[in-house]
Amino acid sequence: MKNVSIDTITQAFVDYCSDDTDARTMFVLQKMVEHLHAFAKETQLTHAEWARGLKFLTDAGKISDDERNEFVLISDVTGLSSLVDMIGSQHEGTSSSVLGPFHSVGAPLLPVGADLKKDNEGATVVVEGFVKDTDGNAISGATIELWQTAENGLYYSQDGAQNDFNLCCSMHSNLEGRYAFTTVKPAPYMVPDDGPVGELFRATGRTPWRPSHLHFIVQKTGYKSLVTEVFANEDPYLDADAVFGVREDLIMDYVEHSDLSALPKDLEVGDKVTLPYFKVDFDFVLVAENTITPEREDT
Repeated sequence: MKNVSIDTITQAFVDYCSDDTDARTMFVLQKMVEHLHAFAKETQLTHAEWARGLKFLTDAGKISDDERNEFVLISDVTGLSSLVDMIGSQHEGTSSSVLGPFHSVGAPLLPVGADLKKDNEGATVVVEGFVKDTDGNAISGATIELWQTAENGLYYSQDGAQNDFNLCCSMHSNLEGRYAFTTVKPAPYMVPDDGPVGELFRATGRTPWRPSHLHFIVQKTGYKSLVTEVFANEDPYLDADAVFGVREDLIMDYVEHSDLSALPKDLEVGDKVTLPYFKVDFDFVLVAENTITPEREDT
């Protein structure tokens, strides 16, 4: 096209693409470019603003490495990660939430009732629940991965003072679909704000804080994998989560106890817990793979 104009450049992009392009790839790219071009026209984007945006992305690339991906963080803090999660989990199961950057593959496989607290500072928290299907039937042998921050608000991979895989594990639900472990209450923490994302927070007057939460991945053959977070009720950041991860069904209560007889009988630590301790009950509902989900538009 020799006479590209404001009105024709978007269609020119489509026309320049090969007819052999995968249909879904072409659909997604076309819609992305349409919205980018519409954004530039609606805002009357200036050269200086465009250059500042490119510098923001360039800076994100410079600060990213094997341990930190600023582009993932940008997706998180703009709500895109959570939006994609919600689009992909429109079903009757437990809500999904963001994976976050601190999931570590290879955490040790521990039995139901395992102790993660060990010598970590903080009150003992007893977490237990069941993995079920959407009809309420127990799902045994589900693989549950857990990871969380210590009381100082840091994951082990951020904190050289913590042992590898501290407060992380894998576990298989038992014949009743049950899981259980002892741990400490995770702390609220700030997402990294020393790079471009921090500039974004300061420019918009937003908080970089996240409410305290436990990360879970729950998987079982024949069911859709669940990646989610479970949040503490009454946390001060529930209504201002920096990455928009909170869902109503993912909020749990920490119930304070001093009665040792109320402890589950299969805990690795027995009744050797600090008092008072806190009890958390949370069930996961997995959706069968063959469950019908809303159709997406591919053309």
